[in-house]
Amino acid sequence: MKRISQDKHLLTSHVSLFISLFLCWQNSGFALPFQVSRKMLMAYSRINSIVTYHKCIGELAAAGYFRYQPSYHLAQGSQVWMDG
Repeated sequence: MKRISQDKHLLTSHVSLFISLFLCWQNSGFALPFQVSRKMLMAYSRINSIVTYHKCIGELAAAGYFRYQPSYHLAQGSQVWMDG
């Protein structure tokens, strides 16, 4: 959390999405990996645009905040690995 709060390149949408991911990780009992859905993360983070969601999750993953394996199957969630 300290790293993300000091990263000047991130917007509020990035921070909101990261916090949403952290809450999902916490709700999974800190399992690695844990599953998420775009719909759930967009609702938690209050991101209304699919384009903004994909931009933010891609930039956060590229910056090394977590590893993200998207799923293109509607019933199967994407997998996320957070650094403990």
